[in-house]
Amino acid sequence: MVKPKRSESEPRTTDFVESLDRGLRLLQVFGERSSPMRLSEIAALAGLPRATARRILFTLQHGGYVSSDGKLFAPTPRVLTLAVAYLRSNQMVAVLQPVLDKIASAAHEISSLAVLDGDEVVFIARGSPTRIFTGGVDIGYRLPAFCTAVGRVLLGRLGDAELRARLSAMKREALTPQTVTDPKRLLSAITADRGRGYSLVDREAEPHFRSIAVPVKRYDGIIVAAINIGTHVDRISTDEMQERFLPLLREQAGKVMATLL
Repeated sequence: MVKPKRSESEPRTTDFVESLDRGLRLLQVFGERSSPMRLSEIAALAGLPRATARRILFTLQHGGYVSSDGKLFAPTPRVLTLAVAYLRSNQMVAVLQPVLDKIASAAHEISSLAVLDGDEVVFIARGSPTRIFTGGVDIGYRLPAFCTAVGRVLLGRLGDAELRARLSAMKREALTPQTVTDPKRLLSAITADRGRGYSLVDREAEPHFRSIAVPVKRYDGIIVAAINIGTHVDRISTDEMQERFLPLLREQAGKVMATLL
């Protein structure tokens, strides 16, 4: 019997580069602190032995991705080239950026584009009515999916059984007094949002912030992202968000469906 030839794109156990995996994990921990860190802190956050973290840091420093004064380590601007590579190659960002700008201009509020990454959402683009980014979430900002409007829209693409299992397994910490953490209530909320085609989350992710989001679908109807409008609770009511912002979001999301592959 002739053994089928392995495709070059098919991964093998020996293809996994553990040192690269550790290096990427170490780079990610810099996003958990807003100031330079000591070697011991970095090693602990990355879950790596101190000696391993030290070698990786010196390798990254040699490549220009990390700087150090001998005691403290911090990422350099070169790290941004990794994010730029994603943003430049991502079709959704190119297609949706003009849409976000239109939404923000019409609503006079910030509009954002988010995708699901594990149990979190990551914001990959946004539009501002003034083009001055003084509020709202930054590009690359992460939040738990279960308590955000964009997250619930994205989780809604899962089948009921998979969604139930996902909610039960994920970490669900209350971020505000209003955060819903019970998996049964979340399942009910997300399935209801799926049925009506949008999600509105009020003060569950941040204490003074509410957001309304709709799915972004590609040409075949598969949900690939979510767009939202978020605002301070003192400025816009939930009723106004549904009356003013929901039709705008739905209209703009519908326009890009045929162009997303």
